Amino acid sequence: MQTFWFAPFLGAILILCCLLVDPKTVGEALIADSGVNPLEILCLFISMVFISIVLDEVGFFKVLASYAVKKAKDSQYLLFIFLYTLVSVLTIFTSNDIIVITFTPFIIFFCKNSKINPLPYLISEFVAANTWSMLLIIGNPTNIFLGETFTIDFASYIQYMAIPTVFAGLTSFGIMLLIFNKSLKVKLQCEVEEVKMEDKPIFIVSLISLICCIILLAVSQWTHIQMWIIASCFGIALFIFVLIYTCINKKKFNIFKNSVTRLPINLIPLLISMFIIVLALNECGVTKKLFEFLNFDQLILTYGFTSFLTANFINNIPMSELYATILAYFETPSLPAIYASIIGSNIAAFFTPMGALAGVMFLGILKNNNIKLSAMKFSLYGLIISVPTLFASLGGLYLSFLII
Repeated sequence: MQTFWFAPFLGAILILCCLLVDPKTVGEALIADSGVNPLEILCLFISMVFISIVLDEVGFFKVLASYAVKKAKDSQYLLFIFLYTLVSVLTIFTSNDIIVITFTPFIIFFCKNSKINPLPYLISEFVAANTWSMLLIIGNPTNIFLGETFTIDFASYIQYMAIPTVFAGLTSFGIMLLIFNKSLKVKLQCEVEEVKMEDKPIFIVSLISLICCIILLAVSQWTHIQMWIIASCFGIALFIFVLIYTCINKKKFNIFKNSVTRLPINLIPLLISMFIIVLALNECGVTKKLFEFLNFDQLILTYGFTSFLTANFINNIPMSELYATILAYFETPSLPAIYASIIGSNIAAFFTPMGALAGVMFLGILKNNNIKLSAMKFSLYGLIISVPTLFASLGGLYLSFLII
């Protein structure tokens, strides 16, 4: 049982019991038709994650990974490039957390059988998943929270975040090639096992659901349908389809069962609890003081760097909720500060394990598989890769605002 949500949950209960926030105010905020509504954000994120999990359960990601390994033949350089590219592309359209959870065991298994150093591929996978997750608003719950809070639509988000994401991706990839150059020179000597799709009907329906959902999210600005409604409709429709299909084909019922049990339900108490805590901070005037403290001329650098550091103290999801409240003090939404905070929340994930929940899960998977990577060593790699990547992406954001 994961307990990362327990401390914020107790804090929220204590706040409500001490009446630091009016329970009526919390109730109204939870049902308000606004971008800051955590329930709408949860519906959007969990629906997209469910579609990704179903695709994973039928073996879609494993088939692609196996294909990449075959194409690399005996070259670790090619394998490194193929896996980095595959993880990056899948992260853009699914979810960084799902990709980390899915690909980490695959990489460990493959490297053990090939008797090669797994660290270049594991670090590369984690960095790619938390870099390219910036490109679309659905790539990370922090993107969703900050984007939805300030009613940034799908298309506008890509317009500003495309250049920073490409800059970040190229920078981090170049640094990792330099770091792992020696390990990647060793030739591969292995046979790749054939990986087959578990169930083609579910695969086809879930892939079509993902594609159609992303297309409708992209045009939501013009259809005037809120993104959480679009994602929820596709998530619920796929849920019903998989349930009925697996009940009829009882041998496949594990696909439905595993897809439901893997949902990140723990995010619900975490997000709502942090929402209440941030409301209390706002009521006490703390967030206004933080806004005044951060009110410098160089908004991109200030918010990008401080959000990056803050996420590594309190995790990037609570950080995004706190910064959403701070950013709300601008008379008109400050897009440079908002996008810089989104960049900081993503890249913070590979600075220290505390930067994101994915980091904690990632190290847990490695420990269970006897892969030696301490939190200290993780942070050393993180320092070398994340700091240049952060500045490159913030530079890309400056360029975006000059062009647009």
